Amino acid sequence: MNCIIVDDELMSRMAVEHCVEQTNTLNLVASCSSAMEAIKILEKEEIELIFLDVEMPGMSGLDMLKNIKSIPQVILITSKKEYAVEAFEYDVVDYIVKPVDYGRFLKAINKVKERVKAQSLESVDSESMFVKTDKRLFKINTEDILWVEALGDYVNINTVERKYIVHSTMKSIEAKLPSKHFARAHRSYIVNVDRIKVIEDTILAIEEKVIPIGQSYRKNLMEKLNIV
Repeated sequence: MNCIIVDDELMSRMAVEHCVEQTNTLNLVASCSSAMEAIKILEKEEIELIFLDVEMPGMSGLDMLKNIKSIPQVILITSKKEYAVEAFEYDVVDYIVKPVDYGRFLKAINKVKERVKAQSLESVDSESMFVKTDKRLFKINTEDILWVEALGDYVNINTVERKYIVHSTMKSIEAKLPSKHFARAHRSYIVNVDRIKVIEDTILAIEEKVIPIGQSYRKNLMEKLNIV
C-alpha cells in the first residue's frame, strides 16, 4: 500500500518511518511535516493509507480530514487519547498513542488489511453499471469497457462504442468494476485486462491506445494476466 506520514514532530515521523521500512507491504511515498504539505501529495499521488498526527500547528489532523474529498485508510498517531471519539467519526481504522511500538503498529496494519479485504469482497462483480452524464443515466456492459482515464475531478470511461465523461473518482469507479477483469495500471488508468493486446516494459496497448504502467501497480496487474 502506498502510504504517507503526516506529523510536525521530526522524531515522531522518524519512528513511524522506521516501522514502515520494516513492513514489506507498505511503500512510503512521502513523510510530511504539515497537513498542507500532505494535501498537495494527496492531490498528485494515489495514497491508500495515511499515518496522521492529530495536533499540528496551522491545520490539525482532524481539520485535514475535513478538507480531503476522498479519504484513504487512516491510522491516527497522537500523544493524547481524548481525540479517539471524534477521530472515529471520520471512520479511521485505528488510533495509536505515542510512542509508537512496532507490535502495536503491526496490529493497526493488520486492521487496515482486514478492512481493505472486506471492502474488496463487497465490490460489485456485476456485468453492467449505470453512469450519469449529460443529465442522463446510461447502462454500460462492463465487458465493453476498454479503459478508464482520470480527468481531474472527472473520469473518462472508454468503451467499444463511445466515451462517457463522468463526475467521479478513480477509486469510486474501480470499486464498481469486477476486480477479476479490471486492474489499475497507473494512478490515472484502470484497464480491462481482457482487452490488453500487448505489454512491453512500462507500457501496454488496448486497441490503438498506449497506456503507461506505474511501478507500484505492475505486480497486481501482472497477477491478473493469464500468462503461459
